[in-house]
Amino acid sequence: QVQLEESGGGSVQTGGSLKLSCTASGYTFRACGMGWYRQAPGKDRELVSRVSSDGTTVYADSVKGRFTISQDNYTVSLQMNLLKPEDTAVYYCVAEAQNGPVCVTNMRDFGQWGQGTRVTVSS
Repeated sequence: QVQLEESGGGSVQTGGSLKLSCTASGYTFRACGMGWYRQAPGKDRELVSRVSSDGTTVYADSVKGRFTISQDNYTVSLQMNLLKPEDTAVYYCVAEAQNGPVCVTNMRDFGQWGQGTRVTVSS
């Protein structure tokens, strides 16, 4: 079973930067795609960004141009710049599950989730 270790997060003022990192262990075969979701108080969990095993990246419209996701083998990082109060949330690292040598791309329903790290942006 894939396990995730998250680091980063914290509190910053508007316009500041933070970097989240997450390392996966337990993959039997090659690293699969990873990403970040977030959940703000009173809101549904939403995709922030993800990177697939072929390097394809996806970003939520709200973070395009401000956040950058990268993956180096089993570690995914999210560089967050120009942070806004609306970015305040608990951020969850998610890793695609692995079915033999195949990566299961529906990470929301079948992925392995980290415990979450809190990001607070004050105005």
